[in-house]
Parts: sequence; C-alpha cells; structure tokens
Amino acid sequence: MPSSRRSGKRPYTAEHVELDLDRATGGRSAVSGPDGEWVVQRVRASAKQYRCPGCSQVVVDVAHVVVWRTDALVGGGVEDRRHWHTACWDRRGQRR
Repeated sequence: MPSSRRSGKRPYTAEHVELDLDRATGGRSAVSGPDGEWVVQRVRASAKQYRCPGCSQVVVDVAHVVVWRTDALVGGGVEDRRHWHTACWDRRGQRR
C-alpha cells in the first residue's frame, strides 16, 4: 500500500537554500594564532558579568565571544573558558 505522506525532500524545481554555517556549528569556530589553537563561540548578551582578559573591563549586557584552547577539551573544563569583548579578541594579536 503506497504511503500518503509527502516527501520532505526538496523538489527538483525548488531553489537551493544556502547552509547557514553559523547556525549549523552553533556559532563555534576554530582559530589558529601565534598564541595557540582556540575554539571561539559567539554568545548573546547576558546580565551575568565577566572580566575581559583583553581590556580588564566588565563584559555585561553585550554580545561577546567565549574562548578556550583546543587542548583544554581533554585536560580543561569550564573554568578554562574566558569571555572576551569581540573587538578585544579580534585585536589581541596586534598589541606589542
């Protein structure tokens, strides 16, 4: 007996929808730099306060990034993550 359910597949005539890579990866990306290998995850604004290691100012009520070393996945934990202002993280290698 044939199924009366419609196929969930995209019809051949439908336009291709680009993959939202940010959504697919949960906002995480891998970053290599002179200071090591990092996992960077963008997060929404939160009322919780964190201290940015880049500028020593409070990160609160603003979208920002959470960063941890890739080797911390084995030996590290939540305490090894750091919350940075996005701009501070982006310019961290420009300081001398």
